[in-house]
Amino acid sequence: MKEAISTPSAPSAIGPYSQAIKLSQPDALLFASGQIALDPATGELIEGTIEEETRQVMENLGAVIKAAGFSFADVVKTTIFLSDMAFFPRVNEVYAGFFSGDFPARATVAVKTLPKEVRVEIDAICAR
Repeated sequence: MKEAISTPSAPSAIGPYSQAIKLSQPDALLFASGQIALDPATGELIEGTIEEETRQVMENLGAVIKAAGFSFADVVKTTIFLSDMAFFPRVNEVYAGFFSGDFPARATVAVKTLPKEVRVEIDAICAR
């Protein structure tokens, strides 16, 4: 019924949490933990523009979702955490490119700090 999802295609958890939890009964649900711009191969932060950071976050999130047998088409809700709301339009542009058709429900919040001092973190809930 509850399965922890882990993939080497996304960064390892940097704390006591799973990359995602999949619920198989009664319907398939996936709760993907927030991803940051870590390179899964090196464990190092991607440095560059907010667009590059967001792209890596979304690629990491996609790897976790794929490892659980889902896709971006199955995402029903995301939360975007930003270190500064001034990044919102630029993050939004990259984020939108990972979806086609109906976009998932979403909340975007500004926070004081994020893990490893990154500027963006995104989590997701998937359903089938």
